[in-house]
Amino acid sequence: MKQDQTNSDLAQALLEQKIISEDQLGFIRLESANKGKRIEDVIKEHNFATEEQIAKANSQLFNIPYVSLTGKGISPDLLNYIPEPVARRYTVIPFDLDSKTNTLHVAMKDPLDLSAIEFLERKSGFSIRPYFGLESEIQLKIEEEYSQGLTTEVTQVLKESTIAAAEPVADSKKLAEIISDAPVAKIVATLLEYAIKARASDVHIEPQEDRTRVRYRIDGILHEKLALPKRVHDAVVSRIKILSDMKIDEKRLPQDGRFNFKFGDEEVDLRVSSLPTVFGEKVVMRLLKKSGGVPTLPDLGLRGLALKNLEANILRPHGIILITGPTGSGKTTTLYSILSKLNTTKVNIVTLEDPVEYQIAGVNQVQINPMAGLTFASGLRSFLRQDPNIIMVGEIRDAETTDLAIQAALTGHLVFSTLHTNNASGALPRLLDMGAEPYLISSSLNCVVAQRVVRRICNTCKETYEPTEPLEKDIKAVLGNLYSPAKNRDGKLTLYKGKGCTDCGNTGYQGRIGIFEVLPVEEKVGKLVLERSDSDSIEKAAVESGMITMKQDGYLKTVEGITTIEEVLRVAQD
Repeated sequence: MKQDQTNSDLAQALLEQKIISEDQLGFIRLESANKGKRIEDVIKEHNFATEEQIAKANSQLFNIPYVSLTGKGISPDLLNYIPEPVARRYTVIPFDLDSKTNTLHVAMKDPLDLSAIEFLERKSGFSIRPYFGLESEIQLKIEEEYSQGLTTEVTQVLKESTIAAAEPVADSKKLAEIISDAPVAKIVATLLEYAIKARASDVHIEPQEDRTRVRYRIDGILHEKLALPKRVHDAVVSRIKILSDMKIDEKRLPQDGRFNFKFGDEEVDLRVSSLPTVFGEKVVMRLLKKSGGVPTLPDLGLRGLALKNLEANILRPHGIILITGPTGSGKTTTLYSILSKLNTTKVNIVTLEDPVEYQIAGVNQVQINPMAGLTFASGLRSFLRQDPNIIMVGEIRDAETTDLAIQAALTGHLVFSTLHTNNASGALPRLLDMGAEPYLISSSLNCVVAQRVVRRICNTCKETYEPTEPLEKDIKAVLGNLYSPAKNRDGKLTLYKGKGCTDCGNTGYQGRIGIFEVLPVEEKVGKLVLERSDSDSIEKAAVESGMITMKQDGYLKTVEGITTIEEVLRVAQD
């Protein structure tokens, strides 16, 4: 009887939250009575509410908290308390431990199963605090945490080792011996091996009050993959500092270093940065692949008229080409692709970077060093005495660099650089703001490229869906005469998304691609620069001349099933 009451309450709760209608409530109760099914099963069978909505409604009914496991790192120590067979049998996973109250926090498919909770308490030796969790999320976490590499390997290392809480060691040689201890070295190696396997660009090791969080930036988004016990934090950080040739006894100041790491056939160069925080030193490692080569412009996502305009302009013997966009939008990668295309024995290419990210054979790459007096401006001045054909300046930051870049372009050099503006047309007023003369800009600037990076839909779990009417109208409005969508049998627009699978870490995305707008500085745009027009007028003139805007390029890639509308709006929404 209690079960029926519970189920009725669930349906009632969903009605009160306006998730189901009165008619649906009547249908659910009738179907449950006629077929003898649980009300929750009827709701799921007919898709009246999502798994999450049902779990949250149950959470309110029984006053048992709900927890989302998405993006939650789980400490390897916790997995020791509930073995994998038990986790699978009851569909449970531990995610936190309160050592003060000796309470283990556990996400459960069915937190009302008192016999399961009693068994977990006997098995773990802790008091159990149950939470409603989504069955799909719990099962995915069991697969990830118990079966897939990272947590399992680190758990094994922690089991084998007896790394005590780090104590201050006066003798740095003695400290070095402790840190070279096999378990610590194995933990660091495991973290880096996982980063390479997961195609991560950065690894963040972040101390918190009760644990150390490890996050990986995969396809531009940070994912929490692991939580390490607090006791190993100092040893792990010191191990990384030794590898990076940093001072292990200096914990009060930020430091930088680098080292190489090889895993299988892949070798990566790691740029390491440490930062003192309230709970200890935070370390970020940027992974730069040494193998794999530089992608071509079409590989990056350039195509059609945009690619044709850019290729025509990079083949001109002199002038400036600017790549614009915020930090992390792939500007440096595009510059390297262009330089690789132009790199022959017949030209002298010199670059001035902060820092040098990839090494290109045959290109003279220089890293700026402001403390030694080598800035973008002073380096650019020296470059002109090095008989260059092509100059790449990492970034135009001030009036002096702007002036020198224009002078270099006017005296017969091809100059590449980057600028922080939101779109291509915004680069021209920005140069005017930095004191450049309009007539010099219009005669020296060849073209401006604006770009962003979006995640690609995972090919393994790609599926189609029909967009809502407002979304379809928006796509038609943005694309205008470029609109020629893939349609399904009913003649409606078909879009794509990733369902989420083990290949893509349940994100629905794998890999990245650029969305671009290429603005050639032709006669019409040149005149607007001379008149000191604003960016809107310049963009309007460029679009009239055939430029495809960044948002349009993103929508075209959405309609073709390369990325999703959410990704394009995330990076290119005005």
